[in-house]
Amino acid sequence: MIPGPLRNIIDRLNVAWHERAIALKALSFAMVGVVNTLIDFSVFWSANNLLHWPLVPSNVLAWLVAVSFSYGMNTFITFGPESGRVLRWRDYATFIASGVAGMVASTATLVALSYVMPVLLAKLVSILVSFVVNFSLSHFVVFRTRKPRAE
Repeated sequence: MIPGPLRNIIDRLNVAWHERAIALKALSFAMVGVVNTLIDFSVFWSANNLLHWPLVPSNVLAWLVAVSFSYGMNTFITFGPESGRVLRWRDYATFIASGVAGMVASTATLVALSYVMPVLLAKLVSILVSFVVNFSLSHFVVFRTRKPRAE
């Protein structure tokens, strides 16, 4: 049995989750992003340090791998009601196209900051910048609620 005050909080969170409040969407997007960050960072670090690729190709490869995972997880979890939890090539292409802005922002931040701080720290800041850009575009462009078509 769950005590009344805790039950109230759980019920309110459940309602907010089902109404898909923007704060909860951002939290879900961030949780998916934590895994994406691990993927992004691992691929970047491997390409840059083990394969000795330059910064930009390493970052682009890392982004391509992470964005594919991100599309799937955000389709099923974060923006499930908006996407119908269905993977579509067209939506994937739109997600990637919108994600290019985040990748460009991330790469520009990485390169600019690499001149004034260690690359590791610059990469972490670039991930934060890409989060802001990617969530905004995902929420307002890719997975926006669409009006039903008149048939």
